Amino acid sequence: LDAEARARFRNRAIGFVFQFHHLLPEFTAAENVAFPLFLRRVSRQEALEQAEGLLKHVGLEARSHHRPGELSGGEQQRVAVARALAGRPKLLLADEPSGNLDDRTSGQLHELLVEIHREHRLTSIIVTHNRALAAVCQQEWRMIGGRLEPA
Repeated sequence: LDAEARARFRNRAIGFVFQFHHLLPEFTAAENVAFPLFLRRVSRQEALEQAEGLLKHVGLEARSHHRPGELSGGEQQRVAVARALAGRPKLLLADEPSGNLDDRTSGQLHELLVEIHREHRLTSIIVTHNRALAAVCQQEWRMIGGRLEPA
């Protein structure tokens, strides 16, 4: 695929959650969630309606008009999870999604990721050093000497 086709594929088929949320500071939570839909040229109204639904799904409906700087770290990460789901992806890639969260908030995020994986029937690949998160996954692989091996 050329660069444009790869970008379109990523936008439509893959949801990304990073250790650091990468939310746009000038956008509200709802606008951040709707951003992948804006890139698809979905109407602003429809994109924001979908975003509101996703924010409700992650327990943040009351925070949809707040900017990232007004949200806690856990709330910012839940916005990032909602954004990853905005395009109804088939694959969710998460890189240390709870790496910068406290233990309690990490546990809540782990439960949310498991629930979302099941409800949205996703293929999820989660990279983590967090043993508790790895333990709730269906399969666990470890990087040993630069090679992936089943745990």
